[in-house]
Amino acid sequence: MPVEIPVDSVGLVTPQTVTFSAPLELECGRWLPGYTLAYETYGTLNAQRSNAILLCHALSGDHHAAGYHSMDDRKPGWWEHLLGPRKAMDTERFFFVCANFIGSCKGSTGPASTNPETGAPWGLDFPMVTVRDWVKTQAELADYLGIEQWAAVVGGSLGGMQVMQWSMDYPERLRHAVVIAAAPKLTAQNIAFNEVCRQAIMTDPDFYNGRYYAHNTKPRRGLSLARMIGHITYLSDNAMRTKFGRDTRGGKAFSFGFDVDFEVESYLRYQGSSFVERFDANSYLYITKALDYFDPASAWGGNLAEAFASTRANFLVISFSSDWRFSPERSREIVQALYTCNRDVSYAEIEAEHGHDSFLMPIPQYVAVLGTYLGRVAEEVGA
Repeated sequence: MPVEIPVDSVGLVTPQTVTFSAPLELECGRWLPGYTLAYETYGTLNAQRSNAILLCHALSGDHHAAGYHSMDDRKPGWWEHLLGPRKAMDTERFFFVCANFIGSCKGSTGPASTNPETGAPWGLDFPMVTVRDWVKTQAELADYLGIEQWAAVVGGSLGGMQVMQWSMDYPERLRHAVVIAAAPKLTAQNIAFNEVCRQAIMTDPDFYNGRYYAHNTKPRRGLSLARMIGHITYLSDNAMRTKFGRDTRGGKAFSFGFDVDFEVESYLRYQGSSFVERFDANSYLYITKALDYFDPASAWGGNLAEAFASTRANFLVISFSSDWRFSPERSREIVQALYTCNRDVSYAEIEAEHGHDSFLMPIPQYVAVLGTYLGRVAEEVGA
């Protein structure tokens, strides 16, 4: 827990929820009979309502992007390094909104929520959701908050995919799009990683075909293993070498058994076991499927420039040199498509050794690029 709240933090924040009672038509063809979104806000909305920025979270993220819920919190929100007063995403100039998307498990409607038709958790009866569905619900949240146009929509990883979808589906409702460490679609390798993670969960004896809630258990081994696999893809080889090397746990000699010998093994097991306590296995299945399905160019014969043709926003695209999950090459595909359809786009490839997780880190060049760009946005909208 923090001894005291840092002066550059947004401080104590209170999560909010809103429930939409109207049925929601989903891209899969099914309907959700109303839904709840959990969200948080940071900063102050100006009188012109022109300084609002939407933050889109990644796979295991949520609406808690910065600050603390109480003085007992061990850690602040996931983008604490970049979001706050006088930070790259400056809460003294902008009003930030971050919502937990449907299908997740942090307060928004998802597989662990109650199905109104049965009175039991949805489980795998929950309809399949997509990035487009998430953006649709975020647009409804914007209407609820009285925000006609975002000064910017910003997101990293899966959040960056939501930013792209926003620019295509609601081109008149955002002025700027900031796409960080993302890709226009998953490669076969990325889909393969997601499938291995899903199989780890679904083959766990405690999965019970997604109805583990009724058995008062959860597929701990499967979800833990899925997180361990995923976490490896978020880090670069250099980051793992620097952090762990071949160090043994506590500097001890080999056990000559199958318990933990290396520090990296201990780290992965901890990441897996701690994830089980804060995330729902069914949500992991749904979110990774949404990742796999994202491919906005498919409706245009694979032509990404055509998919972006309706966009009006100015773009900032950022990639990281050591990110092999969503490599700089994938970001350059986005940039090239935007150039092809004559959109205003800035691109920065940041030297960083943290791998895909670099988008969460306070890397000086990254902070400077993002802060400078949003500073110009602030001047443009009078923030």
